[in-house]
Amino acid sequence: VLMIGGICLAQAGTIEMKVNGLVCGFCAQGIDKTLRKNPATADVVVSLENRLVAVATKDGQDIADSELTRALKNAGYDVKAISR
Repeated sequence: VLMIGGICLAQAGTIEMKVNGLVCGFCAQGIDKTLRKNPATADVVVSLENRLVAVATKDGQDIADSELTRALKNAGYDVKAISR
């Protein structure tokens, strides 16, 4: 179970990313939309305050770090760390 900004993510797997460049709600919406395009994504939570993006994956699925990093970099953001 992961709590971010008062939102609970309880999914099969959760990937947390520290991301630079998160400054507004528009940033959060763009990241949410980008990451939800991946078929393994169950849910996305973006915390502007913590500069944290959490992706919950569907049961039995995963998303490679390189794929996450590429998606966010292409959207204009810098991934500083990824943890699982």
